[in-house]
Amino acid sequence: MATVELRFSALPEHVRTARLVAAAVARRSGVDEAVLDEVRLAVGEACTRAVGLHQSGGITAPVKVSLIEEEKQFSIEVGDEAPRIAPGDRAPGSGDIDVDAEEDEMGLAVISGLVDDMEVTAGEHGGLIRMTWPTTPPATALG
Repeated sequence: MATVELRFSALPEHVRTARLVAAAVARRSGVDEAVLDEVRLAVGEACTRAVGLHQSGGITAPVKVSLIEEEKQFSIEVGDEAPRIAPGDRAPGSGDIDVDAEEDEMGLAVISGLVDDMEVTAGEHGGLIRMTWPTTPPATALG
C-alpha cells in the first residue's frame, strides 16, 4: 500500500494544488481516465469544505490530504481539525451556525454525487472524508 500525504495551510488558493496532486496520483494508481474529473472535483469540494471549517473556526492547523493506493482501489482522505458541536450544545441566538450547517450539507451532497464510495466521520477533534474509487491493473505487454 502506497500513500502520499499532503498538508497545506487552510487557504483557498491551495485547494487547486491539492486537486492537481490528487488527479496525478489517481492516474498513476490506475483510476480510469473517465473518472479523473470526478476525482478532481470531489477533492476540490472536500478541501474547500475543510478550508472553510478551519477559517470559520479560527484553526491554524493545516488541512490534511492522504492519497492511498491499495490493491484494486484508490482512496483519498481529507481531514480537518474543526470540532463538531452537537445541535443541542449550541448557544441560543447563534443563527450563523445553521447557515454553515446548510452549506456543509450541500458540500457533502455534491461530493456524494461524484463518489460512489464515501465515508464521513466527525467528532470533537475534527472530521474526515474518505472517498474511494476502483482501479484497474496496469496493462501487461503481450509478447
